[in-house]
Amino acid sequence: MKSKTIFFCTNCGNESPRWLGQCPACGAWNTLQEQPAASAGPAKSAVKTAAPQSRAKKLCEIEGGDEIRFSTGMDELDRVLGGGAVRGSLVLVGGAPGIGKSTLLLQICQYVCRSQNVLYVSGEESEKQLKMRAQRLMVDPENLQVLSETNLDSIVQTALDLRPEVLIIDSIQTLYLQENQSPPGSISQVKDCTMNLMQLSKQHGFTVFVVGHINKEGSIAGPKVLEHMVDCVLYFEGDRNTSYRILRAAKNRFGSTNEMGVFEMTDTGLEQVPNPSETLLAGRPHGAPGTCVACVMEGTRPLLAEVQALVTKSGYAAPRRTCDGFDLNRANLLMAVLEKRGGLPLGGFDGYINVIGGLTLDEPGADLPVVLAIASSYRDKPIADDLTAIGEVGLTGEIRSVNNLQQRLQEIFRLGFKKCIIPRHGTAGLLAPEGLELLRVRNIREAIEIAL
Repeated sequence: MKSKTIFFCTNCGNESPRWLGQCPACGAWNTLQEQPAASAGPAKSAVKTAAPQSRAKKLCEIEGGDEIRFSTGMDELDRVLGGGAVRGSLVLVGGAPGIGKSTLLLQICQYVCRSQNVLYVSGEESEKQLKMRAQRLMVDPENLQVLSETNLDSIVQTALDLRPEVLIIDSIQTLYLQENQSPPGSISQVKDCTMNLMQLSKQHGFTVFVVGHINKEGSIAGPKVLEHMVDCVLYFEGDRNTSYRILRAAKNRFGSTNEMGVFEMTDTGLEQVPNPSETLLAGRPHGAPGTCVACVMEGTRPLLAEVQALVTKSGYAAPRRTCDGFDLNRANLLMAVLEKRGGLPLGGFDGYINVIGGLTLDEPGADLPVVLAIASSYRDKPIADDLTAIGEVGLTGEIRSVNNLQQRLQEIFRLGFKKCIIPRHGTAGLLAPEGLELLRVRNIREAIEIAL
């Protein structure tokens, strides 16, 4: 008798009784993979202890407070987590292989082990290999216990025997349940193992960090399938060929998802970058046309980044437009506004926009710096080194105000800028730091004339 199968979408985890070219839930193409129906059923619990029957409580009877959070020893990580790790939470740390996920979790053990017991479970390295990596990172805490195991039943039993406050799983793709006949790393194994870890975390109050590997498309079974199961999803971003790494929260039940942490990969591990604006502006060319500094908000942190633009005569009937770190459709819109409202005939010119440092500027406050960088490159005139700009650009060419202007201006002044172009509308009562000149404009024509 032929066994029944179920098809899983590797992008969103949606189940389908038959194969489809496009996932009906997320719209992704060619992401459905076949799995046996028996292994795709409800996960059998690896938590052997019987939990006491739960009793409903009034919200006012539940004790809370700051004691449910604890610091990881890294301010950048605590910022992204919302002020520290929450006890009894399940945190998924995702990213491409080799980006620094395991390094980060091993480094926080140095601080966390001072007050708590930590169990580090590695399914990819032996205990001796883990010891060698810890010596390279200069991590040698007394309360850190390591286990090289891939059988989830053995891992759960060890955790119940040792009762650690923090459990680190590296990585979820290497674990397997004996009751599940699928190979390790398959969608059903990953989902079942994560569900058991979630039960372990909630029943016994363990704080669980889980590492999940993904590729550039996010199509490997892991974070994309498990995002709805965990409390917090952290993503490591950055090019392996560069030293800087950005940690973002894609989901956080206990804090904001707008925060970001910046790290630098060195020979001895990850180093925090407490002042990323200064780091991102290091090496900025002086007196070069086609560059402008933007100030965007990443959560509660103002961040300065350099925007570069290159405008050249096109050799094709349809001009080429390319963006790195900025939305291409938004760039085409801004170039159309520049041509119609700014008087710059860009229809026959190629346009290239690049954000230095690997950042992605996706907020309206970056519109005006991009417009000025494009105009500077077209006219081949540099923008003053001590000038920056903030503002959203509308389709009629008007400059609109953005949020948190006061915080942005403080960061701009702290980094030594003397002038800032801001919208005229909605900034009448804005107080600038002493020594920073505010240049208020109504539209992009005024902004271009002042900047160039």
